[in-house]
Amino acid sequence: MMLLMAPAGESRDGYFPSGESVLRRVQGERSVGLLYGQRALLIGALDARNYIGTAEHSRYRDQPFKRLTVTAKMFESIFFGTRAEADKVLAVVRGMHGRVEGSLPSRVGPHPAGTSYSAFDPELMLWTIAVAAHSSAYFYERLVRRMGPGELDAFWADWVRFGELFGMPAEVAPRSWAAFVAYFKGRLASEEMHLTEEARLTGHGVAFRIPFGAAGLLARDTHNLIIGGSLPPVVREHYDLRWSARQQLAYEATCHGLRLSRPLSPKRLARGRCAAHYDNVARAERKLTAAGRPPIDLPARA
Repeated sequence: MMLLMAPAGESRDGYFPSGESVLRRVQGERSVGLLYGQRALLIGALDARNYIGTAEHSRYRDQPFKRLTVTAKMFESIFFGTRAEADKVLAVVRGMHGRVEGSLPSRVGPHPAGTSYSAFDPELMLWTIAVAAHSSAYFYERLVRRMGPGELDAFWADWVRFGELFGMPAEVAPRSWAAFVAYFKGRLASEEMHLTEEARLTGHGVAFRIPFGAAGLLARDTHNLIIGGSLPPVVREHYDLRWSARQQLAYEATCHGLRLSRPLSPKRLARGRCAAHYDNVARAERKLTAAGRPPIDLPARA
């Protein structure tokens, strides 16, 4: 995999420069950073090759919040770090991705036994950034403000560049935000989408059983309402999630209230990296697991 490196003498401000990158501005909102990863995981797992390939080669298969934390912190280093910091992360990921290759041991949905998967498969790389980009834009527009067509095109171009840093060929990506949305909707509606039982349990647990710790328990209902309301109906169907008109009204009111209160929030609370919050969740998961009460009950593996 070829990584994009900064030419000699070029700015050290990072691959997504402050004041220029729409992706950096969007991800700088904590309301985005604290929510987009869980939604992306829920949707991304609908491609069984994506989920199985990741799970089979993860050091943290039995610690899904740890796995999500590690990934999210790596992403933040690339979003906000210097090029040197980002390149260190990319080198680590390159080594990890080199081991993510195999084939499905049995039929999974539309994919027959023997179907191959690889972290370097351009189609799967596109799907991985697609679910993250769609979730990022979704929460920004719901909880902060709407973006215009030009902003959305620039935002998507940043995400394509993000994918290129990991080795994704740019030519596999849709050329505009509108084309991306059409691709995304088409994928969700396709027969390729299928959940394994482990993916269902992991996705549901990561989304709705996040170990906030005692201080954050009161926020769980609001958090779960926002995650549930953000999901396209077809995704809720795959996860067997019921969604009522009353829940939809509560969701709309909650998002509206949060959006109105955003300008009143101190900048240090509303914007910035979320790494410390991610670490708190991973720490809470570790404590629960050590006490014999893991936040998610995953099926035993053969």
